[in-house]
Amino acid sequence: MEPFKLIAPCKDYLWGGTKLKTEYHQRSSAQKLAESWMLSCHKDGLSVISDGKFDGLTLMEFIDQTGKQALGTDCDKFEQFPILVKLIDAQDRLSVQVHPNNDYALKNEGEYGKTEMWYVVENEPGASLYYGFREPITKTEFQQRIENNTLLEVLNKVEVHPGDVFFIEAGTLHAIGAGIVIAEIQQNSNTTYRIYDYGRIGADGKPRALHVEKALDVTKLERPQRSSKPQGEPETLDGCTQTLLASCDYFTVYRMELSGEIGMDADMTSFHSLLCLSGEAVLQRSGQKPLNIGKGDSIFVPAGMGSYTIKGKCEILFTKV
Repeated sequence: MEPFKLIAPCKDYLWGGTKLKTEYHQRSSAQKLAESWMLSCHKDGLSVISDGKFDGLTLMEFIDQTGKQALGTDCDKFEQFPILVKLIDAQDRLSVQVHPNNDYALKNEGEYGKTEMWYVVENEPGASLYYGFREPITKTEFQQRIENNTLLEVLNKVEVHPGDVFFIEAGTLHAIGAGIVIAEIQQNSNTTYRIYDYGRIGADGKPRALHVEKALDVTKLERPQRSSKPQGEPETLDGCTQTLLASCDYFTVYRMELSGEIGMDADMTSFHSLLCLSGEAVLQRSGQKPLNIGKGDSIFVPAGMGSYTIKGKCEILFTKV
């Protein structure tokens, strides 16, 4: 087994911008990009291997050929590939939305629900997002405020800064504001219930669909339980400062700030996902050619590959199960 780069499927939703193409080097014929699915085994967009022995295969085809052992033993409890990693460029604000939990999503949508984590990569001055409610409200008030377009008045509005972390547990109402680039690590799901969309018109010339009844079923009518700070404190290692951003049943994510060389070990428990947000580095494993890493690159390291090093000056989001 060897590590490889992934080509991301891209989404040109109406609120997207140009940074994913111009600054993060994502490949697409679309003029604007909203999302790049940097690590995806979802039917709505599959990552493609761009080099090495498996060049041209989708990540799903790779797993079918090599077996689930490439994912690691911690993934055995999942019927499907467990996570999806995205880069999001919100030039305009996203809809106010919510994601269901596993039980509700499996019953109503035929796929798992979505718990996710946001890492703010960059933002325009004063940019903000919505994260839960300022204070608990009743379901009746929630429904009334949706109907009379006053929902924003009771939401928890948070000004963002690079490095902020938001853990969005399933059922937490949320909305990314304009002028923010976010790295999102989430369950492998594409189920979203749109609650409020500022009266916008979709590409078909009609108001975009809302999913109010389902949102009423699943939304937690409370303040969020976590702050916008990383879960852990920075830890200085040789050649790297590492910070635990968030950990849950589905993913564990670290921010790695490299200024030298660090040793890594892809053991049998989990694959490694490396998303480069800035700078350059080289991934090296004994007996294999070096793999150059740059801004906007997504690297998949199979479970059981063993020890390897990353050398350079860069910022990487390291995710495992």
